[in-house]
Amino acid sequence: MKQSLINLLPPATVAAIWAFWGLAPAAWTQGPWAIMAVGLGTLAFVQLLELVFERHEGWRINRRELLTDVFYVAFGYGVIGFLSDTLVNGPLGELKEAWGIGTPWLAASPFLVQVLVVMFVFEFGQYWMHRAMHNWTPLWLTHAPHHHITQLNAMKGFIGNPIELFLISLGITALLDVDLNALFAAITAGGAIATYAHANVRADPPIWYGYFFTTIRNHSLHHTALSYEDTRCNYGNSVIFWDRVFGTYKEGESEVVGQDDRKRLSIKEQWLFPLRPWLEKRKTAA
Repeated sequence: MKQSLINLLPPATVAAIWAFWGLAPAAWTQGPWAIMAVGLGTLAFVQLLELVFERHEGWRINRRELLTDVFYVAFGYGVIGFLSDTLVNGPLGELKEAWGIGTPWLAASPFLVQVLVVMFVFEFGQYWMHRAMHNWTPLWLTHAPHHHITQLNAMKGFIGNPIELFLISLGITALLDVDLNALFAAITAGGAIATYAHANVRADPPIWYGYFFTTIRNHSLHHTALSYEDTRCNYGNSVIFWDRVFGTYKEGESEVVGQDDRKRLSIKEQWLFPLRPWLEKRKTAA
């Protein structure tokens, strides 16, 4: 019974987030810090769950991992968030207005329909970007640092090379007509799913949840240390459904994660990783 309740934690968290944005008073949801409070609160909650419902002892968080994770969360919310809004979402919003792009049918849809459409549309783009990163060397060089992590924890989804973090944040949801609360519900719910998908929590959600949304089982296999080829599956960051549609879904789980003899990279090494071929060539020439 206890494990059954633990397994319900991911869907219960997502449901709570949807309920907050759909039902909470406007004074709560329209505050300037509301979306950040929900996002960071979810991260903190799942990180605490790791201490109580640990999945693998080898993934147990330590001081170095925690400090690195916190740095990347701050970097993601601050720098990557700013760049995405300034360089992509803002211009797309202006383009939408200039070209008269509209989705009135979506604006007239029930709240939860709007939320799911935003989640699945955004993840459709993420799926193909993520898949491209595993199939084209220049993009793989930006994504590889994320696969050099040697344990999975709640905040690990934020770790990677800045180029990859920016590319994986891109989407076209700014072109959609949706209620602002529905947009925030989609963003924070997707973040919660991705957090659980990286977390050291022994929650295995029900089959109906895992059919549509990514779980730690799906994503740990994507991070497996068996080989590079074995990572080319389960690309969905929070929506695994697109993997099922396009034939890249694979059943299984991996406790041992990492790449290249499981060498943990420092932040400096993660940021310089795309230059690695050039740096090695220069070193050999010298």
